[in-house]
Amino acid sequence: MSILKIARMGHPVLRRRAQDVTDPSAPEIQRLIRDMIETMEDADGAGLAAPQVYVSLRLVIFHVPPDRAEEEGGEAPRAVPLTVLINPVLEPLVEEKDLGWEGCLSVPGLVGAVPRYTRLRYRALTPDGGVIDRTADGFHARVVQHECDHLDGILYPQRMTDLSLLMFREELRHNATDHECDEAEERLV
Repeated sequence: MSILKIARMGHPVLRRRAQDVTDPSAPEIQRLIRDMIETMEDADGAGLAAPQVYVSLRLVIFHVPPDRAEEEGGEAPRAVPLTVLINPVLEPLVEEKDLGWEGCLSVPGLVGAVPRYTRLRYRALTPDGGVIDRTADGFHARVVQHECDHLDGILYPQRMTDLSLLMFREELRHNATDHECDEAEERLV
């Protein structure tokens, strides 16, 4: 396994629609998944999309740690183990959007407040060729939307409705009130 280099905002691979994966069980796809997992863990991320590691394929990985699930509350907050989505399709289940702080491994040092659907359904292939079909809300829904945006060449600043809420992470820590800072840090993707 290898830790892969992460593409940063401005690189062409992050601005175009990724190609479908034709064979999820192909050895090169399995190797890519292993390398992406190692890369995400090394970078302490919640998710990673193949275009972020210079591979223009429709593949994302993510997880929702138990502490994030607890923060979100909701009807039945639950952690989501490491999940691999190949050729995912998202379907918003509500019109309601929630504004939440996000960061991105491809936009290092910055954070922004991004509106996202609060509840959605996603379907995708799994690495063994099976099908995954889930509903998600809270942070789970946010991270899936964030990662799948990468597959369409979209970075979170493009989803922002108020660019005055795009800032360096350090500035958020230094200039927000203690309550705003704690809340923002807890909600970062």
